[in-house]
Amino acid sequence: MSAVTASRWERFRDSYLWYSFRRDKVAIVSLVVFVAMVAAAFLAPVLAPTDPYDLAQIDIMNSELPPAGLAGSDPAFPLGTDAQGRDLMSTILYGTRVSLLIGFGAVVLQSLLGILFGLLAGYLGGRVDAILMRIADVQLSFSTLMVAIIVGAIFKASFGNLMFGEIAIYLLILIIGIAEWPQIARTVRASVLAEKKKEYVDAAKVMGFGTPRIMFRHILPNTLSPIFVIATVQIANAIISEAALSFLGLGMPETQPSLGSLIKSGFDYIQSGSWWITLIPGLVLVVLVLVINLLGDWLRDVLNPRLYKG
Repeated sequence: MSAVTASRWERFRDSYLWYSFRRDKVAIVSLVVFVAMVAAAFLAPVLAPTDPYDLAQIDIMNSELPPAGLAGSDPAFPLGTDAQGRDLMSTILYGTRVSLLIGFGAVVLQSLLGILFGLLAGYLGGRVDAILMRIADVQLSFSTLMVAIIVGAIFKASFGNLMFGEIAIYLLILIIGIAEWPQIARTVRASVLAEKKKEYVDAAKVMGFGTPRIMFRHILPNTLSPIFVIATVQIANAIISEAALSFLGLGMPETQPSLGSLIKSGFDYIQSGSWWITLIPGLVLVVLVLVINLLGDWLRDVLNPRLYKG
């Protein structure tokens, strides 16, 4: 380990962030569960007993088999099977990967848009601020789900079968990302309004630095704390939005499982006794969203300067 790396590790080990994390058991458990779920999802091709995309591995005669321990179960399917005969454990692993891809992708998109528009609105002010914030206000007057439903319905009506290919993932990232950028933009704008009045910004202007450099090299790094907090929570919101859209038939198709589409696929079979098709993916979704929100709450408390005691 180089001296520079050792020095960085020592600073991190002595930081209030690490100190707070070690003392917060909820944050530790949440991070362990989240990392385990992410690792399992992205290692799905290795960990999954079968490939839910491979029709040769699916036998309709194995449909609606209950989880292990219940009458009629098959040891080859520990979590049971769905109505198409797919191994539920495999579909959940692949489905969690799709939901996480959409969640992270949507937050990256909305962060790029929100940071750009928030910086421009907060630093330039005037008409630019008024126009961008009025656009954000209009979009915020509608619920995120409503915007996503409208845009998703337009895409599905316009492109039809394209929604049933892999392009559905990118469309959902685009839809959810566009629907939720105003929240990050308003957060960034509020931070920029406070930062641009400080002396280091005046010093940068005196030194002749251009507006882009001042915004992105000097002001932006000092606004990252609230961005990290809201982005963490937005990942959970994006995953919930994807699940809701898929449940309504405007998201991922059943042939490409996500947690939302898995819940939808089993909803019609609850009354017939095949409750596990919906319940188990639903529990996975609840746990995933819960640990992300708990990590977001911990970050909010740690990165809030008023709570800093180090």
